[in-house]
Amino acid sequence: MKLSLTTWSLPSLTLDEAAGLSLILGIGALDLGYFYKPGLDKAALIADPDGIAERVLKLGVALPNLYHLFGNSLSDRNLADHRHRERNEADFRQVVRFAKRAGLGSVFVLPGVVNPGQDRASALAESAESLRRLVAIAAPEGIQLTIEPHVHSYLESPTLTLDLLDRVPGLKLALDYAHFVCLGYRQEEIDVLAPHAGHVHLRQARMGVLQCKRSLGTINFGAMLGTLRAAGYDGYLAIEYVHQDYMDGLHDDVLTETVDMRDCVREWLA
Repeated sequence: MKLSLTTWSLPSLTLDEAAGLSLILGIGALDLGYFYKPGLDKAALIADPDGIAERVLKLGVALPNLYHLFGNSLSDRNLADHRHRERNEADFRQVVRFAKRAGLGSVFVLPGVVNPGQDRASALAESAESLRRLVAIAAPEGIQLTIEPHVHSYLESPTLTLDLLDRVPGLKLALDYAHFVCLGYRQEEIDVLAPHAGHVHLRQARMGVLQCKRSLGTINFGAMLGTLRAAGYDGYLAIEYVHQDYMDGLHDDVLTETVDMRDCVREWLA
Protein backbone atom coordinates (compact mmCIF):
# COMPACT_ATOMS: atom_id res chain seq x y z
CA MET A 1 0.00 0.00 0.00
CA LYS A 2 1.19 3.49 -0.91
CA LEU A 3 0.15 6.99 0.12
CA SER A 4 -1.08 9.87 -2.01
CA LEU A 5 -2.43 13.39 -1.47
CA THR A 6 -5.52 14.88 -3.11
CA THR A 7 -5.52 18.18 -4.97
CA TRP A 8 -8.82 19.19 -3.33
CA SER A 9 -7.11 19.03 0.08
CA LEU A 10 -4.92 21.96 -0.94
CA PRO A 11 -7.31 24.64 -2.24
CA SER A 12 -4.84 27.56 -2.15
CA LEU A 13 -1.94 25.88 -3.93
CA THR A 14 -1.33 25.67 -7.65
CA LEU A 15 -1.22 22.22 -9.21
CA ASP A 16 2.57 22.39 -9.41
CA GLU A 17 2.79 23.45 -5.76
CA ALA A 18 0.51 20.57 -4.72
CA ALA A 19 2.76 18.13 -6.56
CA GLY A 20 5.81 19.74 -4.97
CA LEU A 21 4.29 19.43 -1.49
CA SER A 22 3.62 15.75 -2.11
CA LEU A 23 7.30 15.32 -2.95
CA ILE A 24 8.45 17.37 0.06
CA LEU A 25 6.33 15.18 2.36
CA GLY A 26 7.95 12.07 0.92
CA ILE A 27 4.67 10.84 -0.59
CA GLY A 28 5.24 11.48 -4.28
CA ALA A 29 1.70 10.80 -5.51
CA LEU A 30 -1.26 13.07 -6.16
CA ASP A 31 -4.94 12.35 -6.83
CA LEU A 32 -6.41 14.77 -9.36
CA GLY A 33 -9.76 16.59 -9.36
CA TYR A 34 -11.51 19.66 -10.73
CA PHE A 35 -11.83 21.74 -7.57
CA TYR A 36 -10.14 24.87 -6.26
CA LYS A 37 -6.87 26.35 -7.43
CA PRO A 38 -4.97 23.10 -8.15
CA GLY A 39 -7.94 21.52 -9.94
CA LEU A 40 -7.90 20.59 -13.59
CA ASP A 41 -10.19 22.44 -15.98
CA LYS A 42 -12.91 19.87 -16.68
CA ALA A 43 -14.07 21.48 -19.91
CA ALA A 44 -10.49 21.61 -21.18
CA LEU A 45 -9.89 17.98 -20.23
CA ILE A 46 -12.99 16.82 -22.08
CA ALA A 47 -12.09 18.92 -25.11
CA ASP A 48 -8.40 17.95 -25.17
CA PRO A 49 -7.66 14.91 -23.00
CA ASP A 50 -4.28 14.30 -24.60
CA GLY A 51 -3.12 17.86 -24.04
CA ILE A 52 -4.15 17.86 -20.36
CA ALA A 53 -2.49 14.46 -19.94
CA GLU A 54 0.77 15.88 -21.26
CA ARG A 55 0.47 18.72 -18.74
CA VAL A 56 0.02 16.48 -15.69
CA LEU A 57 2.75 14.07 -16.77
CA LYS A 58 5.21 16.90 -16.23
CA LEU A 59 4.34 17.16 -12.51
CA GLY A 60 6.92 14.54 -11.56
CA VAL A 61 4.65 12.56 -9.23
CA ALA A 62 2.60 9.38 -9.52
CA LEU A 63 -1.03 10.01 -10.52
CA PRO A 64 -3.18 7.25 -9.03
CA ASN A 65 -6.72 8.53 -9.47
CA LEU A 66 -9.02 11.20 -10.94
CA TYR A 67 -12.17 12.37 -9.17
CA HIS A 68 -14.64 13.04 -11.99
CA LEU A 69 -17.87 14.90 -11.26
CA PHE A 70 -20.25 14.88 -14.23
CA GLY A 71 -22.17 18.05 -13.33
CA ASN A 72 -21.55 21.04 -11.11
CA SER A 73 -22.96 19.65 -7.85
CA LEU A 74 -23.81 16.35 -6.16
CA SER A 75 -27.19 16.28 -7.90
CA ASP A 76 -26.44 17.87 -11.29
CA ARG A 77 -26.21 15.16 -13.98
CA ASN A 78 -25.97 12.50 -11.25
CA LEU A 79 -25.89 8.83 -12.21
CA ALA A 80 -29.29 8.00 -10.73
CA ASP A 81 -30.96 10.34 -13.26
CA HIS A 82 -31.32 8.48 -16.57
CA ARG A 83 -31.86 11.68 -18.54
CA HIS A 84 -28.14 12.45 -18.57
CA ARG A 85 -26.70 9.07 -19.58
CA GLU A 86 -25.81 9.89 -23.17
CA ARG A 87 -24.03 13.12 -22.27
CA ASN A 88 -22.30 11.55 -19.27
CA GLU A 89 -21.05 8.64 -21.36
CA ALA A 90 -19.68 10.97 -24.02
CA ASP A 91 -17.76 12.94 -21.38
CA PHE A 92 -16.56 9.76 -19.72
CA ARG A 93 -15.00 8.47 -22.92
CA GLN A 94 -12.81 11.56 -22.93
CA VAL A 95 -12.04 11.13 -19.22
CA VAL A 96 -10.92 7.55 -19.86
CA ARG A 97 -8.75 8.70 -22.77
CA PHE A 98 -7.12 11.23 -20.44
CA ALA A 99 -6.63 8.66 -17.68
CA LYS A 100 -5.02 6.15 -20.00
CA ARG A 101 -2.71 8.73 -21.58
CA ALA A 102 -1.69 10.12 -18.16
CA GLY A 103 -1.07 6.67 -16.66
CA LEU A 104 -3.81 6.81 -14.03
CA GLY A 105 -4.98 3.50 -12.67
CA SER A 106 -8.50 4.52 -11.74
CA VAL A 107 -11.25 7.13 -11.88
CA PHE A 108 -13.76 7.68 -9.13
CA VAL A 109 -17.28 9.02 -9.55
CA LEU A 110 -20.20 9.55 -7.19
CA PRO A 111 -23.12 7.11 -7.24
CA GLY A 112 -25.93 9.66 -7.41
CA VAL A 113 -28.67 10.95 -5.16
CA VAL A 114 -32.34 10.24 -4.54
CA ASN A 115 -33.88 12.42 -7.24
CA PRO A 116 -37.41 13.83 -7.14
CA GLY A 117 -39.94 11.01 -7.49
CA GLN A 118 -37.41 8.30 -6.55
CA ASP A 119 -36.77 6.18 -3.50
CA ARG A 120 -33.43 4.55 -2.67
CA ALA A 121 -34.28 1.36 -4.57
CA SER A 122 -35.16 3.14 -7.80
CA ALA A 123 -32.15 5.45 -7.50
CA LEU A 124 -29.90 2.40 -7.06
CA ALA A 125 -31.43 0.67 -10.09
CA GLU A 126 -30.93 3.72 -12.32
CA SER A 127 -27.40 4.26 -11.04
CA ALA A 128 -26.50 0.61 -11.59
CA GLU A 129 -27.52 0.88 -15.25
CA SER A 130 -25.44 4.04 -15.67
CA LEU A 131 -22.45 2.44 -13.99
CA ARG A 132 -22.63 -0.74 -16.09
CA ARG A 133 -22.30 1.44 -19.18
CA LEU A 134 -19.38 3.37 -17.71
CA VAL A 135 -17.55 0.17 -16.74
CA ALA A 136 -17.95 -0.98 -20.33
CA ILE A 137 -16.14 2.18 -21.44
CA ALA A 138 -13.36 2.08 -18.83
CA ALA A 139 -12.50 -1.60 -18.53
CA PRO A 140 -11.31 -2.22 -22.13
CA GLU A 141 -8.85 0.66 -21.72
CA GLY A 142 -7.42 -0.76 -18.49
CA ILE A 143 -8.97 1.93 -16.27
CA GLN A 144 -10.66 0.86 -13.05
CA LEU A 145 -13.97 2.63 -12.39
CA THR A 146 -14.67 3.22 -8.71
CA ILE A 147 -17.55 4.86 -6.86
CA GLU A 148 -17.55 6.50 -3.44
CA PRO A 149 -20.56 5.87 -1.19
CA HIS A 150 -21.05 9.17 0.60
CA VAL A 151 -23.26 11.16 2.93
CA HIS A 152 -26.25 12.63 1.04
CA SER A 153 -26.10 10.06 -1.78
CA TYR A 154 -28.64 7.24 -2.14
CA LEU A 155 -25.76 4.92 -1.21
CA GLU A 156 -25.44 5.40 2.54
CA SER A 157 -25.11 1.86 3.92
CA PRO A 158 -22.77 -1.10 3.46
CA THR A 159 -25.74 -3.31 2.57
CA LEU A 160 -26.87 -1.07 -0.28
CA THR A 161 -23.27 -0.78 -1.44
CA LEU A 162 -22.91 -4.56 -1.69
CA ASP A 163 -26.21 -4.69 -3.58
CA LEU A 164 -24.90 -2.17 -6.11
CA LEU A 165 -21.61 -4.03 -6.53
CA ASP A 166 -23.53 -7.26 -7.20
CA ARG A 167 -25.41 -5.50 -10.00
CA VAL A 168 -22.35 -3.95 -11.67
CA PRO A 169 -19.61 -6.49 -12.43
CA GLY A 170 -16.19 -4.88 -12.61
CA LEU A 171 -17.08 -1.91 -10.42
CA LYS A 172 -14.96 -1.21 -7.32
CA LEU A 173 -15.06 1.30 -4.48
CA ALA A 174 -13.26 4.48 -3.65
CA LEU A 175 -13.65 3.42 -0.05
CA ASP A 176 -13.85 6.10 2.64
CA TYR A 177 -14.72 4.69 6.07
CA ALA A 178 -15.38 8.23 7.30
CA HIS A 179 -18.68 8.56 5.40
CA PHE A 180 -20.08 5.41 7.00
CA VAL A 181 -18.73 6.23 10.46
CA CYS A 182 -20.32 9.68 10.24
CA LEU A 183 -23.65 7.96 9.54
CA GLY A 184 -23.31 5.79 12.64
CA TYR A 185 -21.97 2.49 11.31
CA ARG A 186 -19.48 0.55 13.39
CA GLN A 187 -16.13 -0.12 11.80
CA GLU A 188 -16.67 -3.87 11.66
CA GLU A 189 -19.88 -3.26 9.67
CA ILE A 190 -17.85 -1.35 7.07
CA ASP A 191 -15.07 -3.95 6.87
CA VAL A 192 -17.18 -6.13 4.55
CA LEU A 193 -16.47 -3.57 1.82
CA ALA A 194 -12.68 -3.89 2.00
CA PRO A 195 -12.46 -6.72 -0.59
CA HIS A 196 -14.12 -4.37 -3.08
CA ALA A 197 -11.71 -1.45 -2.64
CA GLY A 198 -10.13 -0.07 -5.79
CA HIS A 199 -8.93 3.12 -4.11
CA VAL A 200 -9.03 4.29 -0.48
CA HIS A 201 -9.47 7.67 1.22
CA LEU A 202 -8.11 8.32 4.72
CA ARG A 203 -9.34 10.77 7.32
CA GLN A 204 -10.59 10.48 10.85
CA ALA A 205 -14.31 10.72 11.72
CA ARG A 206 -16.89 9.94 14.38
CA MET A 207 -20.67 9.66 14.45
CA GLY A 208 -22.16 12.85 13.05
CA VAL A 209 -18.75 14.30 12.15
CA LEU A 210 -17.26 13.50 8.74
CA GLN A 211 -13.80 14.88 9.52
CA CYS A 212 -11.92 15.45 12.75
CA LYS A 213 -8.47 15.26 14.29
CA ARG A 214 -7.14 11.73 14.54
CA SER A 215 -7.22 11.86 18.34
CA LEU A 216 -10.89 12.90 18.39
CA GLY A 217 -12.38 10.24 16.11
CA THR A 218 -13.31 6.59 16.33
CA ILE A 219 -11.72 4.98 13.26
CA ASN A 220 -9.07 2.46 14.29
CA PHE A 221 -6.60 2.91 11.45
CA GLY A 222 -4.40 -0.02 12.40
CA ALA A 223 -7.44 -2.28 12.24
CA MET A 224 -8.54 -0.72 8.95
CA LEU A 225 -5.15 -1.19 7.34
CA GLY A 226 -5.02 -4.75 8.60
CA THR A 227 -8.45 -5.45 7.11
CA LEU A 228 -7.40 -3.99 3.76
CA ARG A 229 -4.20 -6.03 3.69
CA ALA A 230 -6.06 -9.21 4.62
CA ALA A 231 -8.46 -8.49 1.74
CA GLY A 232 -5.51 -8.29 -0.66
CA TYR A 233 -5.56 -4.53 -1.18
CA ASP A 234 -2.18 -3.16 -2.27
CA GLY A 235 -3.19 0.12 -3.90
CA TYR A 236 -3.12 3.77 -2.89
CA LEU A 237 -4.28 5.32 0.37
CA ALA A 238 -5.20 8.94 -0.38
CA ILE A 239 -5.01 11.25 2.65
CA GLU A 240 -8.13 13.38 2.23
CA TYR A 241 -8.29 16.05 4.90
CA VAL A 242 -10.08 19.06 3.41
CA HIS A 243 -11.00 22.67 4.12
CA GLN A 244 -14.50 23.08 2.68
CA ASP A 245 -18.10 23.80 3.66
CA TYR A 246 -19.39 20.30 2.89
CA MET A 247 -20.30 18.63 6.20
CA ASP A 248 -18.58 21.47 8.10
CA GLY A 249 -15.06 20.45 7.11
CA LEU A 250 -13.58 23.82 7.97
CA HIS A 251 -11.98 23.37 11.35
CA ASP A 252 -8.86 21.24 10.97
CA ASP A 253 -5.31 22.18 10.03
CA VAL A 254 -5.09 20.18 6.82
CA LEU A 255 -1.29 20.07 6.70
CA THR A 256 -0.91 19.03 10.34
CA GLU A 257 -3.52 16.30 10.04
CA THR A 258 -2.06 15.13 6.73
CA VAL A 259 1.38 14.71 8.26
CA ASP A 260 -0.10 12.97 11.30
CA MET A 261 -1.97 10.51 9.06
CA ARG A 262 1.14 9.97 6.94
CA ASP A 263 3.13 9.07 10.05
CA CYS A 264 0.35 6.82 11.36
CA VAL A 265 0.31 4.81 8.12
CA ARG A 266 4.09 4.69 7.86
CA GLU A 267 4.39 3.36 11.41
CA TRP A 268 1.86 0.62 10.71
CA LEU A 269 3.45 -0.35 7.38
CA ALA A 270 6.89 -0.51 8.97
